[in-house]
Amino acid sequence: MTVKRVILVRPGETDWNMRGRWQGWVAVPLNEHGRKQAQHLARFLRNAGIKVLYSSDLRRARETAAILAEKLGFAPEFDERLRERHIGTWQGLTPDEMRAWYPDEYRQLVEDRAGYIVPNGESRNQVKQRMISAFNDYLRRDEGETIAILSHSSAIRTLLSQWVDEAKLVSTDVDNTSVTTIVRDENDDTLWHIVAMNDVTHLEELESRSIGEFDDPRHR
Repeated sequence: MTVKRVILVRPGETDWNMRGRWQGWVAVPLNEHGRKQAQHLARFLRNAGIKVLYSSDLRRARETAAILAEKLGFAPEFDERLRERHIGTWQGLTPDEMRAWYPDEYRQLVEDRAGYIVPNGESRNQVKQRMISAFNDYLRRDEGETIAILSHSSAIRTLLSQWVDEAKLVSTDVDNTSVTTIVRDENDDTLWHIVAMNDVTHLEELESRSIGEFDDPRHR
């Protein structure tokens, strides 16, 4: 059965999200607010027709995936290719600290947004390559019309940039436990269209906080 719809979701909130510290691959757990967000997300997705859930293997994603699995009724499949951008030396820093402590490197980041490799980390292009590799693998498996991918803000953006103008992505957040849905073009199966971006209506009274995308200095 051909995959026609992909639901992209971001993990719940952590204390580092609250403090504006960039997590990268650090094993930061969900906080209590993040667990509540994930529970709301699980109730929202349980009737979405999802046949398989692929998830990043980072701790905050694993904890979110476990909560989703309780409602979906099947275990997630973990894939390290869905991890957030590895920000190496800058893990745990705030954007202000990055600019103050690594001014030359931060300038290079601004000047080469896609290609700059963070010290001991990754470039945005490298993240995009592994995200597209994972996405294409999932499509070849044809495990149902609707699949879900649990990944992270920068990683989700790099995947979407395959089909969507970057300028449009910069102006839109990818909040904790937000839902972004893409559908396959009816006439060209290589194209995908966003039908819902950063949907957080399921959170109701809960906040979904975003500190912006780390690797775009225009988007704080």
